[in-house]
Parts: sequence; structure tokens; C-alpha cells
Amino acid sequence: MLRVSVLRSSFPIIPFSSSSSSSSSSSIFTSFSSSSPPPSSSSPLTRIIHRTFHFHSPSLPFTLKHFQPMTPHHHHHLPNASASYGTSSDPEGDREILVQHLLVKESDQKLLLDLQQRISSGEDLSDLAVEYSMCPSKEEGGMLGWVRKGQMVPEFEEAAFGAPLNKVVKCKTKFGWHLLQVLSEREESILQDIQPRELQEKIQDPNFLEEAQLIDVREPDEVAKASLPGFKVLPLRQFGVWGPEVATSFDPNKDTYVMCHHGMRSLQVAKWLQSQGFRRVYNISGGIHAYAEQVDPSVPTY
Repeated sequence: MLRVSVLRSSFPIIPFSSSSSSSSSSSIFTSFSSSSPPPSSSSPLTRIIHRTFHFHSPSLPFTLKHFQPMTPHHHHHLPNASASYGTSSDPEGDREILVQHLLVKESDQKLLLDLQQRISSGEDLSDLAVEYSMCPSKEEGGMLGWVRKGQMVPEFEEAAFGAPLNKVVKCKTKFGWHLLQVLSEREESILQDIQPRELQEKIQDPNFLEEAQLIDVREPDEVAKASLPGFKVLPLRQFGVWGPEVATSFDPNKDTYVMCHHGMRSLQVAKWLQSQGFRRVYNISGGIHAYAEQVDPSVPTY
């Protein structure tokens, strides 16, 4: 069940960030997946997203450290077994919350009390974050975006997931004192691998191509060599063109399937789509190469 409060600000929820000029490089957020290898700051998606949106805050929830390195023709295969990303066995792990906060130094007790009093008097947390927060998210009014359990440091996570909707609460972490506010909550989104044979079975259903959203993030020269019917081509290198419009071009509530050559570029885009509010996102494991080898030999390999 989705509970939403009215947001005063019109700022965007920024899902990624690059390095900041801020002296503080620490983050209240943990990595997206502890099993993910270290990222390459020069990977194509990293560069494209950075150029397009000028992400800057290292403390936003979905930072570039969560993304694996990619090359246009990545030859690393995903595991054969279906995988799920960012999920939790905790019953509370099926909930996501939309959080904004401000951060002050541990020693700034006077400022903390003053801010609490101003909020009690009716001032908005996001306005105060812009002026007083130490967190680089201040430039977005303290907005941290949609988060789920396992992404934040324990103290912040406990306070955020225990906070009543819209009530400003405080907590202390190793970074200082936080005043945080949960603006909305919803069921956790799904991001999973789907095996080529399972995809092939779905494609046999005439309704599938009408009800699902299929995205191919390969480049045009790759698509010319091999393709599958029903996929809309959104080349990764053109992310700057289609990225800002994706929420209006596709329905976040529909099942969305993402494919590339070997399944790595598509995984990065699938994670990004999930961060944009897409509810059910499926990464085609092994990409079109695995589909050709395991399911349909008539599809060329390259």
C-alpha cells in the first residue's frame, strides 16, 4: 500500500552521484550489493550519467559505487541461476521509504535545538536543510530519495524505518546529528534476473508483448547484427537523450525487461530504472548472446 504526503518542493529525486568537491566523502548509505565488484569511475554509464545530470552528492542513496564497471561489449556473464538484487529476508525489507534529512555536527547542540524549535513552529525541513545541512544533499533540499533496509548505516536506518510518516525525528550517527522526515512509503520494488529460456516462454504468449515493456540498451550497430522482436532500442550511449524522458515514455508500474549483449549493461540500466520508481524490473541474464546460444540458434552471435 502506498502512502504519500504532499511535497512542498519541486526538486528532483537524484538517484546517482559522482565525487563531490566537498571535503566529506563519507556516506550514511551502504553499497547496493555487497557481492558487487568495485566499480570503475571511467565506465560508460558513469560518464554518461555524470555528464547528463551533473550528480555531485556522495551521500545520496544510489551512488555510482553501486554500479559495476562496463564496457560496450562486456564479456562477463551473470550467474546461470536467477538472482535478485537489493532484497531482504526481513519482513520489513519489503517496504521502501522516501526520506529527506539535514545533518549538523555532533558538537552543534545549540544549532540542533534551534532547528528543532523552528520546525516545531512550522518551518520546512527541506528549507532548513538548504541553509544549514552539512550533507551535500542540501542542494536537493535534503532529499535522499527512495531507500530500503540494508542501504543505510544502522542508526539512521532504525530511526527512519521507525519514524511516523511526516514526523521529523532526530538520530545520531558517526557523521553527526540528523533531523529526518519520512515523506512517503511503498512496497519494495523488484529487480531480478530472468533466464533466456524463461523469456522465450513468455514471448510465446501474444499478450506478453502488449503488456510488458522491453528495452534493448545496445548500440545501433549491435542491434543490426542481432535483435529480438518487441524490444525498443535505447542505446546506452544516448542515455542523455532518453534518460530524462524515461518516466514519461514508459509506465513504471508495468513489468520492464532490459537486455544487452551479455547482461551487464542491462543490469546497470535495470538498477537505474528501479531507482526511478519502476516497480518490477527484469534483467535478461547473459543478454542476447545467451538467448542465441541457449534458446534460438537462428539469432546471430557476434
